Amino acid sequence: MSIVYPLDSKKAHPPLLYPDYKSTVRRAPVKPLVIIPHTLSELTGPVYGHDAVGETDHDLTRQHADEPLGERIIVHGRVVDEDGRGVPDTLIEIWQANACGRYTHANDQHPAPLDPNFTGSGRVVTDSEGRYKFITIKPGAYPWANHHNAWRPAHIHLSLFGSAFTSRLVTQMYFPGDPLFAFDPISQSIPLAARQRLISAFDLENTVPDWALAYRFDVVLRGRNATPEDPD
Repeated sequence: MSIVYPLDSKKAHPPLLYPDYKSTVRRAPVKPLVIIPHTLSELTGPVYGHDAVGETDHDLTRQHADEPLGERIIVHGRVVDEDGRGVPDTLIEIWQANACGRYTHANDQHPAPLDPNFTGSGRVVTDSEGRYKFITIKPGAYPWANHHNAWRPAHIHLSLFGSAFTSRLVTQMYFPGDPLFAFDPISQSIPLAARQRLISAFDLENTVPDWALAYRFDVVLRGRNATPEDPD
């Protein structure tokens, strides 16, 4: 039996060089890539961190003494393959800015307050049907130095680890109706046909009354509906 790699799925990803996103001008390859074969250990392990997920790691509102400030939200979905089959045991890690648009990171100089009750990172492993769920705070927009009056739309970073250390997808989830989306060169670098796949869907059915709104974000690992990777 031969294995056919779905090359069309590569069309969903952003180009390595996208001049409007200035960082790509300096880091995009200018010489032909050198293919280095993977080693056996890279292809078979280790399965990074799957056994180290705590009971509350998925709930970013319960990691400190008090609840963080901002709009509590539920982010959930499924990780599926190109045929819609759920992918179990996928380690998903997220990181994000707080409600004021600031990361808990030494390099973030945005003059917005840090929240002592919000670190902005969490992790979970998908269940037998590929389902996952996070409880967090809706992140705020923040300025960045790409161009005059540049602001990043509200977003959450996701990292998905596969069955081996080299199998990893890093992407971003946006929120529906964000007015900054059309002005952001990072999101605009995603091919138009695939761009909508990075925008979550408001999910009234899974909204919890008097507590939190819900957003659904499914991740397709490959194929014609593949989720684009993060160009950041």
